[in-house]
Amino acid sequence: MFTVYAIDEAKRLIRENFTSFTPHIETVSILNSVNRFLAIDIYANAAVPHFNRSTVDGYAIKTSDVKGACDTLPSSLFIVGEVIMGQPYNKPLSTGEAIYVPTGGVLPQGADAVVMIEDTEVLNKNELFVYKKLAPKENVLFIGEDIKEDTIVLNKGHQIKAQDLGLLTAIGYTDVKVFKKIRFTVISTGDEIIHPNKAPRIGEIRDINTYTISGIIEERNHALVDIHVIKDNEYLLKEVMEKSIEKSDVVVISGGSSVGERDLTTKILNEIETDSVFVHGIAMKPGKPTVFAKVKDKLVFGLPGQPASAFMVFQTFISHIESVLLGKEKSLLFYIEATLAKNVHSTPGRETYQMVKVIEKKEGYLAEPIYGKSGTMSLITEADGFIIIPVQKEGIQRNEKVKVYKL
Repeated sequence: MFTVYAIDEAKRLIRENFTSFTPHIETVSILNSVNRFLAIDIYANAAVPHFNRSTVDGYAIKTSDVKGACDTLPSSLFIVGEVIMGQPYNKPLSTGEAIYVPTGGVLPQGADAVVMIEDTEVLNKNELFVYKKLAPKENVLFIGEDIKEDTIVLNKGHQIKAQDLGLLTAIGYTDVKVFKKIRFTVISTGDEIIHPNKAPRIGEIRDINTYTISGIIEERNHALVDIHVIKDNEYLLKEVMEKSIEKSDVVVISGGSSVGERDLTTKILNEIETDSVFVHGIAMKPGKPTVFAKVKDKLVFGLPGQPASAFMVFQTFISHIESVLLGKEKSLLFYIEATLAKNVHSTPGRETYQMVKVIEKKEGYLAEPIYGKSGTMSLITEADGFIIIPVQKEGIQRNEKVKVYKL
């Protein structure tokens, strides 16, 4: 029988075995950078904004001129000019004066705030009534107030999002250095596996794992190098595994990871490289018969053959594998907080992963447990996420606060 490791211990061993892994770096246009991982820290090479500017359409003023302004007693100012977009404004503002400024326009020298146009009234073309008092700096963005020059704005390892592109262009970046995509090969094993377009006979099942695992890889923007579906043939499986290890960073094998007579994964891995398997068995339900190995400095990830278990185990470890192979200090699992709708029981000694559906209520989120027999894919499809019941707990009670991790 295999030795069972706690999930945190398995993650520690993955990091320990791949501390020397060096990801490759490439330069890409920021238009092609969304979902890629930064290979360097990004520093602001300029302040944003680089001039004091208005955040509203209105009039640049001195706040000392409108101290008592209100609806019944407006302050009266004299309009002396207009800021043109994209151009500097060199005439300083004096006491009792106002200058029209469009949103994003330069704040004239001497002004310390901008009154919104809807809080004003123009009389006789150049007399301005202001119906609201303002505080200094109101409706103005000052030099470096958004981004200070020479500060880190995005950290190495950050996964670039669409909104980051605006930040990058604001500081003058059109290209960025990113880590090359992690290369994955997916292998599904089993005499019972057939192509999805074939009608299964009794004892056969359509291939599920190849598609769900490949989908996660594509969804996370990694490189899917190849896929294989292999019968339980030791010679053929070994040949495919060796070729896959040569051209991939991570080889994912579903099926063949248990201890039965036909479970070949660990046997073949140790034949390719002695003592390559460093984890065989994790304290997780579902997913106990999971394998991690280091073969020729590549990570081999052996998943259970049962589709729901394979999916859950891969989802559990993929962000950690990313963090290790991309040189990040830690992985992040994103979650929302919710209230558990029903009691959930578990077996102490293994982390239990319970599927839930999230219902949005006026008072917050409600996590509704979804039950079904082990291995059913409809259970995962129906779920919005999962909760984790720790090793030492026998369950979680109704109305307890839980973290729901997104699938």
